[in-house]
Amino acid sequence: MPVNLPLPLAETLQPIAGLQLGHAQAHIRKPNRNDVLLIQLAPNSSVAGVFTTNRFCAAPVQLCKSHLATAQGIRALVVNTGCANAGTGEQGLADAQATAAHVAKLLGCQPTQVLVFSTGVILENLPMDRLLPGITTAAKTMGQSSWLDAATAIMTTDTQPKASSMVLEACGGGRIAITGISKGAGMIRPNMATMLGFLATDAHIAQPVLNSWVQSLANASFNRITIDGDTSTNDSFIVMATGQSSAAPVLTGQEPHAQALYQALKSQAVALAQAIVRDGEGATKFISIVVEAAKTEEEAAQVAYAIAHSPLVKTAFFASDPNLGRILAAVGYAGIADLDSNQVQLFLGDVHVAKNGGRHPNYQEAQGQAVMQQSEITVRVQLGRGPCSTTVWTTDLSHDYVSINADYRS
Repeated sequence: MPVNLPLPLAETLQPIAGLQLGHAQAHIRKPNRNDVLLIQLAPNSSVAGVFTTNRFCAAPVQLCKSHLATAQGIRALVVNTGCANAGTGEQGLADAQATAAHVAKLLGCQPTQVLVFSTGVILENLPMDRLLPGITTAAKTMGQSSWLDAATAIMTTDTQPKASSMVLEACGGGRIAITGISKGAGMIRPNMATMLGFLATDAHIAQPVLNSWVQSLANASFNRITIDGDTSTNDSFIVMATGQSSAAPVLTGQEPHAQALYQALKSQAVALAQAIVRDGEGATKFISIVVEAAKTEEEAAQVAYAIAHSPLVKTAFFASDPNLGRILAAVGYAGIADLDSNQVQLFLGDVHVAKNGGRHPNYQEAQGQAVMQQSEITVRVQLGRGPCSTTVWTTDLSHDYVSINADYRS
C-alpha cells in the first residue's frame, strides 16, 4: 500500500486548454489494461524535457532528444508501457521512428514533431503489430480520455495512478491551469530514474524560458528522489505549455507573475515526484533526508544520497530500529574528504540524536524508537561547513521490494 498517498479523483484534475488525451489497450505485455497514451498539443505550444543520464539510454530517449533539438514545434507525445525499447540497438531506434511516423500520420503533423516514450522490460523489442493498432485506437478516443485515464495508462509496477492539479487565479491577469501525471515505483535514482513525468499548463511560456525552467524544476523534484539507487534507461520529465490561457505571456521570465507561475509548476513537480516515492516498491515509510550547513547544494545532495542509498539505513527504517550509527556512517563515507565529524549534528524528527559528532548526552533510545515507528520520518543532518542545503525523499527497504523485483518479468 502506498504511504499516505490518496487516489487522484478525475474531477479534481483540471483540463488543459490546447491539449487532448487519448488512451488504449494494446496488450503490449498484459491483457486488459491501459498501456498506450496519446497527447496532442495545439500549434505553437512550448515543450521542454530532461532525460536519464544512463549511457545505455533507450531508443525513445535518443529520439526525443533529437526531436526536441531540431523540431519546429512539438505537436504530440505517445507513451507505451510494458516494453522499455531499451537495449534494442538499431531495431529499437527504427521502431521508435516508426511509432513517431504512425502518430504523425494519424494527427497530421511531421514525425519530428512527435515525442515517443516507453517504459517496462529492458532488452526486448516492441511488439509493433500490437502497438501501432493500439495507437490508432487511442487516436480515435482523442479528447474523450481524462487525466486519470492518462495516469493509469502509463503505470507499470505502480499500485495506483499518480496525478496532481491546481489553478492559479488572477495570475498575469488571467486564470492558469496546471495538471501533471507521473509513473514509477522501482529502479528509481534520478538523474533521472525509471520514471515518467508529464506536466502541462495552458500558460504561455516562451520556449527559451521553458528550456531554462525544466532543468531547475527537475532538480527540485524528480532529481531529489530515490528508492533503490538504480538509474534507469528511459527516464523522462516533460513540461508542456499550450499558451491558451488568457494570462499575460511569460516571454523573458522576468515578468511580475513569472515567479508565481514557476513556483506553482515546482509545487506540482514535487507532488508528482513524492508520489513516486510514496508508491515505492514495498515501501512502508516515506523518509525526508534534509542536509543543511553544506558548502554547496551538490555536497548536501552527495551526503543525502549516501544516507538514502544505504541498505543498512533503509532496512533499519523498515524495522523501526533506531540504529542511528548507520546514518552517521553513511555521512562519513559520502566522499567529503575534509569533513570534520566533530561539526556534524544529527536529528531524527525533532529529537537531537548526535551532537558534535557523538551521541547527544540527553538522547534516549526510546525517543528514537517513537520516531522510527511513524510512517513519515525526517532525518536532518547539519554538516557545519557552509550555507547550503537540500532535501532528498526516499523509502525504507522491505521484504516486498525483493519479492516484487524477483517476480517482475513473470
